[in-house]
Amino acid sequence: MLRIGVLGLQGDFREHVEMLSFLGVETLVVKLPEDLDLVDGLIIPGGESTTMGRVMENVGLKEPLVEKIKNGLPVYGTCAGMILLSKRVVDHDQPLLGVLDTEVERNAYGRQVESFEVDIEIQAIGEKPFKAVFIRAPRIVKHGENVEVLAEYGGDPILVREENILASSFHPELTKDTRIHEYFLRMVEK
Repeated sequence: MLRIGVLGLQGDFREHVEMLSFLGVETLVVKLPEDLDLVDGLIIPGGESTTMGRVMENVGLKEPLVEKIKNGLPVYGTCAGMILLSKRVVDHDQPLLGVLDTEVERNAYGRQVESFEVDIEIQAIGEKPFKAVFIRAPRIVKHGENVEVLAEYGGDPILVREENILASSFHPELTKDTRIHEYFLRMVEK
């Protein structure tokens, strides 16, 4: 049986755990490097990317996580998780995992009070539109040729995949729609 880790250093990791539990998936809140050996895949939640990056460095989690991802560990980053996975951030210096060939702009869709929901099309999960929740969301401004764009909003990629890495600008864990998490679970199973 699969066990999915959810990075539990800061942010909305509980919502991911709840969604995975609803799907009948065993979960583990990952806080230390040794936790990585106990999971088949990892979700990096939304939250404050600079804080998460610094805590990862402080607890010695950053380097082992980068190694695991480079060696094929499936990982899914939402919002701040997308920022942490990216190789570059526009006009901001912060700790990054640097494993996803993207450059992102933080808070590109506005501040907290400008949060919004919008229906988007994601062919990889089916015909029915997906309600995407944007909260201080990052925008991908550049991506490498091996990055597959699975969904866009306003002409910008908002859901991408590069091999074993999935990332979204938005928060699917804040909806009742489990399809993106199911897509990630299929990635892990392969």
